[in-house]
Amino acid sequence: MTDAASVPEPSAPGAILFVCGMNAIRSPMAEIIARSLLPKGTYIASAGVRPGERDPFVDTVLGEIGLDLGNRQPQTLDELEDDYFDLIVTLAPEAHHQALELTRASAVDVVYWPTPDPTVITGSRERILDAYREVRDMLKQRIASGKGWPKGPPAE
Repeated sequence: MTDAASVPEPSAPGAILFVCGMNAIRSPMAEIIARSLLPKGTYIASAGVRPGERDPFVDTVLGEIGLDLGNRQPQTLDELEDDYFDLIVTLAPEAHHQALELTRASAVDVVYWPTPDPTVITGSRERILDAYREVRDMLKQRIASGKGWPKGPPAE
């Protein structure tokens, strides 16, 4: 019988990539939130499958929780400076399919976190912002809880 205290903790991912459709909403939110919550030594980046434009609603809802994208602009997977990651978290179906294709011959964990696209919401500015807030809060909760990390939650 194995003593639970003697079982080593699973290692946390040292390099994480968040991927969505255009790297304009979901993946940059996840990147900035993860940078604020995960250990400083964790390399975190984000990218999109297709080119996108920066979304001002993202700046607004991140600002509400004291976070900022700075001068960061959307980038595609092809534009990434580094391409080695321990974990790729996909936030949209097309991103998941692309990540699986790119990592077919690699030892990279790819996990899919289905995340709604807030751009499909119509109506008042406040209603649209609420959709962005829901995405932000869902990502923050998921990253903070460590649920969904294949190797356990990142260590402090």
